[in-house]
Amino acid sequence: MAKAGSKLVIVESPAKAKTIERYLGSDYKVVASMGHLRDLPKSKLGVDIENNFEPHYIPVKGRADVISDLRKRSKNADIVYLATDPDREGEAISWHLKELLNLEDEKAKRVTFNEITKKVVTDSIDKPRDIDIDLVNAQQTRRILDRIVGYKVSPLLWKTIRRGLSAGRVQSVATKMVVEREKEINDFVPQEYWNLDAALNCGSPETAFTARYYGTNGKKKELHSEEEVNHVLSEIKGQPFLVESQKRSVKKRSPAPPFITSTLQQEASRRLGMTPRRTMSIAQQLYEGVAVSGRGTTGLITYMRTDSLRLSQDALNAAAAFIHQRYGDDYYSGPRTYKSKAGAQDAHEAIRPTDVFLTPEEAKKDLNNDQYRLYRLIWERFTASQMANATYDNVATDIISAGHLFKSSYSELKFPGYTVLSADSREEDENAPKYPLPKLTKGQEVFLDRMIPDQQFTQPPSRYTEASLIRALEENGIGRPSTYAPIISNITTKEYVEKDGKYLKPTNLGVVVTELMDERFSDIVDLKFTAHMEENLDEIENGTKEWHEVLTEFYDEFDRELKSAEEAMQGERIKVPDEVTEEKCEICGSNLVIKNGKFGKFLACPNYPTCTFTKPLVVETPGKCPKCDSRILKKKSRNGYTYYGCERGQDCGFMTWDVPTAEVCPDCGKTLFKKNGRGRRKPMCENELCPSFVPMEDRAFKRRKSASSSKTETKRRSSGTRKGSK
Repeated sequence: MAKAGSKLVIVESPAKAKTIERYLGSDYKVVASMGHLRDLPKSKLGVDIENNFEPHYIPVKGRADVISDLRKRSKNADIVYLATDPDREGEAISWHLKELLNLEDEKAKRVTFNEITKKVVTDSIDKPRDIDIDLVNAQQTRRILDRIVGYKVSPLLWKTIRRGLSAGRVQSVATKMVVEREKEINDFVPQEYWNLDAALNCGSPETAFTARYYGTNGKKKELHSEEEVNHVLSEIKGQPFLVESQKRSVKKRSPAPPFITSTLQQEASRRLGMTPRRTMSIAQQLYEGVAVSGRGTTGLITYMRTDSLRLSQDALNAAAAFIHQRYGDDYYSGPRTYKSKAGAQDAHEAIRPTDVFLTPEEAKKDLNNDQYRLYRLIWERFTASQMANATYDNVATDIISAGHLFKSSYSELKFPGYTVLSADSREEDENAPKYPLPKLTKGQEVFLDRMIPDQQFTQPPSRYTEASLIRALEENGIGRPSTYAPIISNITTKEYVEKDGKYLKPTNLGVVVTELMDERFSDIVDLKFTAHMEENLDEIENGTKEWHEVLTEFYDEFDRELKSAEEAMQGERIKVPDEVTEEKCEICGSNLVIKNGKFGKFLACPNYPTCTFTKPLVVETPGKCPKCDSRILKKKSRNGYTYYGCERGQDCGFMTWDVPTAEVCPDCGKTLFKKNGRGRRKPMCENELCPSFVPMEDRAFKRRKSASSSKTETKRRSSGTRKGSK
């Protein structure tokens, strides 16, 4: 308990508290609030619209003990430092804490840490400020907007589609983007085009190279049919190929800027296979602090919710010193600064390591696999951003035959610059040939080996991945750094969007809800309107707009749309089309459809109630059963745990908690399995007749306990303790 005259610091998480407490003296006690302690009630709207949108906040259910403890500690403390995260939501949490703990203005001090290092923590504690009410009001406005949309529109979805659905101000826009992309794909009409390459040489196989058709008389022309290709071929038949020009130049490629939230999530998805939510969870751990050998608990990266590319002078100086020391003077070309995009809040630095001298290799032994991979990604991106350009020798050649122009180019790395950090950084020009061009002179004749026509068709746009949807949201001004991951999570959890491999596709439910929202609440799902609302929130944060006015302006039009929709859809029910599968009904032969039931999805005959056939929805996995070579199906136990078993069930008896792979055992040819969980796992053989068989006790598998067995074990231990204490 904090003593009278002591100083209390309140943060959100125990990990953050542990790190900060190391840097402060014995006069300070650092405790965690464990996140939000006050919020709008879940059971009702909680916003008095008639009384100028006055919110009604209540303590979060189940947090009474934490609140009571913080009240006692704050009462006995001389100063209470509110040290929640340095963003809108963190500011709002601090404000709620101040109100909930009845702290007077002179006693409550706000401090923020862009990075959790001793210098920044002590400097911030020495320079506290008051709570920024504009930041609080911006977050409060977002919360009220989302509450109004969710609690006013969702009941309409229940009445017209089905119970349990929800609408969201930003999630509805994100769903619409996925739905519209799917429509683009379905409506896409492929267009024919042809590539025409000339395989050329200077008289010997060693001088062979390829040039691609560009156009006629110096003007670019695309070939759209075989007839057009044949016309070019007929004109150049028997005609010489003469070198028009060969130009040599040096090309420079600059490093990418350090990460902001959106680019970190995109690259972590592309290169590490991490979901945005997983990325932010690991980044939070790195920010709050990890136990590092010889350093204690240390914050490894700066704050990870940012849209700014700004870097501190200290960070630039440290990067310069590291690059000179590790790579030499040639790899450093002066400090690089990057300009943030228009509209960026620019509240924090870009995401970077707090100490560039703590390399990923040095930190690896103290990090788990995901922490190491993400720290390495952030460290390399920041360090590379301050290194010299990579330079390439570039050769571009134009060749003419019968007035038709063919082009060939080649780039060769001359100086690696920033690409020395990682092979992943060496992104070669996709169109550049992989073999050098011979040295050619103007007017020189080269010899045709053969012409290579290649028919192609334009491809539809790709479905969004989580990474590309975040990029699209950012480009359209939808959401802010702290909201990208929750947006993706919401639309998939609510089953408006589902993952097909790494791609996102709308469900039938998502399409139906989007069509209804588009028809009845066009403003809410309009990208420009939503982006404009984000701008309004930024203006509230900057103190240039009053938050009640923004809510009033929004609600007047929204209320009209809501009343119009309720009147127009009175008594109307919209059916969500069933997803039809290739599996046949065993009674009537119809294609089975996927239905949602109390215990999840299942297959059913579409002719119900005439035909009542149903069967479980099973997911086939890679590989075959090691006992009988039948299919392996993904299943769920009564307690909701995923396991894998033979499709023949008890007739075979094979089941495992381990995940089947597409790999086979080199000794017996049976399917290999990997231990369930994140990270890289070594495949193992579960065929009992194989010399490479791995017994259950050697698979590092912790058997899950049922609820009853856990209670029995707890009771047994409890009894043993009491007995021993007598």
